[in-house]
Order: sequence, then C-alpha cells, then structure tokens
Amino acid sequence: MNEFICRLGTPSGEIITRVVEAAGVADARSRLESEGFRVFAVSSASEGLTAVLTGGSKQSKVKQADFLLFNQQLSALLRAGIPVLQAIGLLKTRSASANMRTVLVDVEEKIKNGIPLSEAFESQGIFPRIYTASILAGERSGALDDVLARFVTYLKRSVGVSRKLRGALAYPAFLLLAALLMVAFLTLYIVPRMSDLFKGLSANRTLPTITLVVLWFSNTIASNILWLGPLLIIGGLAVYVWLRTNNGKLLLHKFLLKIPIAGQLIRNMTTAQLARSLSTLLSGGLTVPDSWDIASQAINNLELRRRSQGVLPMIREGRGFTEALEHADWMPQLGLDMIGIGERSGSLREMLDEVATFYDAEAEVRLEQFTTLLEPMILLVMAGIVVSILLAIYLPIIQMISAGPMSGRR
Repeated sequence: MNEFICRLGTPSGEIITRVVEAAGVADARSRLESEGFRVFAVSSASEGLTAVLTGGSKQSKVKQADFLLFNQQLSALLRAGIPVLQAIGLLKTRSASANMRTVLVDVEEKIKNGIPLSEAFESQGIFPRIYTASILAGERSGALDDVLARFVTYLKRSVGVSRKLRGALAYPAFLLLAALLMVAFLTLYIVPRMSDLFKGLSANRTLPTITLVVLWFSNTIASNILWLGPLLIIGGLAVYVWLRTNNGKLLLHKFLLKIPIAGQLIRNMTTAQLARSLSTLLSGGLTVPDSWDIASQAINNLELRRRSQGVLPMIREGRGFTEALEHADWMPQLGLDMIGIGERSGSLREMLDEVATFYDAEAEVRLEQFTTLLEPMILLVMAGIVVSILLAIYLPIIQMISAGPMSGRR
C-alpha cells in the first residue's frame, strides 16, 4: 500500500488536504469519491505537498459578497424570462470578480455541452452543497427562479449574521491586542531599564515581593528572548495546524460549547442556520431525509455535527423528525417544540422559517451579552496586570522617598 496526498472538496464546500493509503492513484480516487468527496488532485506522498497544492482546485474561492451579488442578478434575470445560458453569458462579462468570471466561463462551457446547471456548478468544487442541491431541486421542479430567490434570502441572512459576529468581536479583539502590546512594552522595555535602580535599592533594604516577581519575569524573558521568540512562533504554528485537523477542531468545538454564554450562542446560531437551510431545501421539493443529509453537513461545530449523525438513520427507519432531533440532544427545547408543531400540522417548512427567525433574534441577544461581558473582563484582567507592573516599579521608589526624611532625623 502506498501513501497519497489528496486535495479534496467536502460536501459542505470546504477544500481540504488528506493523506490516504491505497494500491494506486485510481484506487485512492475511487475510494474518496465513494465517501462523498470531490477529488481535485492525487499525488504520491514522496512527491511532497507542492504538486497537490499547486494542482488543486482550478479556481480560487469566490468571495461571499461576490457570490451573493451573482445569485441576486441570476435570480432577477431568470424571473425576467431570460434563458439560463444567456443569463450566465451576461453575468460572465459583467462580474467584477475575476474568480467569479473564471467560474462562469467554465460553467457556460459545460452548459453548452449539455451539462445541467447544478452539475456545472458542483464540478467547480468551491460551492456549498446546499447551493447545488437547491439548483438541482429548482431544475427538477421547473421553478429555478423561485428556488434561487429563496436561496438569495437565505444567503443574505447568513452574510448578515457573519458580519454582525465579526463586528461584535472586533472591538474586544482590538482591546486584547492593545493590552498585550502595553504589557509587552512595560515588561520588555521599561522594567529592564529600571533594574539598575532596583539593584541599588536592594543593597540597602529588601525590595517588595511584587517587584522581585516582576523583575524575575522580565529578566527571564529578556535574557531568553532569542530562543523564546522562535519557540513561541513554532508552538503557535503547531497549535494552529493541529486545530485545523479534525481532532483539534473537535476538541476546540467541545470546549466552546462548555463556555456559558458562548456555548448557548453557538447552539442558537446553529439552530437558525440549520432551520433556514432545511426550509430552503424543502421549498425546492426535496424530501426531509435528503434535506437533512445536505443541511447537516453545513453545521460548522464538529461536536454538534457529530451528535447529529444519528438523525438521518432514525428518519429513514420511519421515526419522526422531531423525535430524531431530540435524540441528537443539542437543539433548544423551544425550537424542538416549534418543529414538532410544524411536523404534526403539515407546515414544517413554514415553521422552520419561524424557528430560523426566532433564533436569529435570540443569537443577537446572546451575542450582545457575550461581548458586553467579554469587554470588561479583558479590561479588568489587563488592567490588573498593568497595575501590578506599575506597583512593582513605583513601590521601591515610594519606600525610598518616604524613608529619606526619617533617616535624616536619626
């Protein structure tokens, strides 16, 4: 058995690199395709990563904003009665994104060769499966424009949530960076320059404990910075690489779920995203099992995705959808109750829309709570560190000044 480095596209649209053991290239490719991956490149491990990384996906990933704009325009053109091929040709020349233009050139060529639109987009390997499945459902039902319009609404909400999340975390991240830079400046620049003064003071009296601790910490870092710096960089890169593996991501995602407010926020956001994905797919005419199979693969938290693996087998065994979701044991109870009402009343798709709207609003509240709590926590912790360093610097000087007159009287 030989080892091969493979560049793959996952069903959720991610591009990953994986090492597999197989008898040959064809065996590795067929095995991975049977597991649901789209294989872009297969290279012998002895050739290194270069061949795979350079021979991977033909196109770079399209930005979410460009993808949203394209689908808005395509939906509008289809509603106006313009044929698919002509609409793709028009958008190909007008797109401001070079990556999107490259994709559309290939899609147009495949459509001319008789390949359906859904398959043409799926062959690019850079789009989420929910998108290609929605297009396929629209092609089968003959309502491609309506399905695309619903997908655009879904994508708008997803983009809006992502922007809110990034905006909410930007200020705490800035505070943390600024505080770390201030601590580094005091520890590595100010304290070492005060060490000569502290040595003179320690000859006459004992320095405060906090000063001794800060001096030891600062001198240790300053004297070993030549090997500590590279070690921290290598360690950080190693942790970053490990967190990109499935085991690393799973451990991190489990930890995030245990954080009081953050864990509930993740559950609410995942519930909203999942409900909206299911509603979009069901509106295209897909069955509940097929919709769940596609939508569940887009769950970002690996621990929640792992818990959801038993839902599809239970549905196919004839169990109720709500019962299967309860077995996964992560979705909020109110969401389960709403889905159960929709399932029993025959209005599951409409109720999923309501669940998505409700938990979007709930996630916004949780996000505001999280950032409101995070900002003062960062400020308090870093203020405590800075105050400790300043006390270590000024306490000996204050003691010397206060002891000066007393020593003069004696």
